[in-house]
Amino acid sequence: MQRYFVAAESFGEHTVALEGEDAHHLARVMRMKPGDEIIVSDGEGREAVARLRALAPGRVEADILELRPVSGEPGWSVTVAQSLPKGDKMELVIQKGTEIGAAAFVPFQSERMVVQYDERKEGKRLERWRKIAKEAAEQAHRSVIPAVKPVLSWSGLVASLAQYDAAFFCYEKEGGSSGCGLRDALQAALAQAVDPSALKLLVVVGPEGGFTEREASEAQAAGAVTVGLGKRILRTETAAMVALACLMYESGEMGGK
Repeated sequence: MQRYFVAAESFGEHTVALEGEDAHHLARVMRMKPGDEIIVSDGEGREAVARLRALAPGRVEADILELRPVSGEPGWSVTVAQSLPKGDKMELVIQKGTEIGAAAFVPFQSERMVVQYDERKEGKRLERWRKIAKEAAEQAHRSVIPAVKPVLSWSGLVASLAQYDAAFFCYEKEGGSSGCGLRDALQAALAQAVDPSALKLLVVVGPEGGFTEREASEAQAAGAVTVGLGKRILRTETAAMVALACLMYESGEMGGK
């Protein structure tokens, strides 16, 4: 059954309306007709089966048949803080991270970024990233669209670390048998957690050039744990996906604990 996210104000008690690109996709691309059924979600955890009633250019109206229990969301809330990579790599991180189960994405600036940050382009870029998160959430049958936050400075990111139960700073110098692995750091966080079933975690991933020792020291001083993701050096876009997949597995999302 086709799935769409709608604005919360368009999700009523008995009816729901889709507008803009979603209405066009439903009517023109999918060629649906009155009587067809879809799944709708407000992107914040409310979801329902709805039957199409009226289709007009730019607007589709449907009657809500039944509310559905939310089943596509992980128990742990994992945010990915990604230093701005070059090209379209951030789009890939957001798309695949949404599919895997990320709760939010925080782009940030760091010392060894390859890309030149242009604040004037941030609005359009954020709009593009949020659209990618929405489409990936629909494809993956998520009930919540992951938030994509505005770009933070390095100091802004460091100041935000205290918001999480644990922050894992992915650092290549921790790779190998002598360093601290992600699983070891997670087990330590679980031992200290008030509610291990509802952790709020942050994964911090550096740019193509990696983090500096100063950044690692500042992150540690702010409460982050430096962790390795194995013996091999991963590309920046790969590191985020590997860390997310490992955490989803450890949370029981894939049948393991």
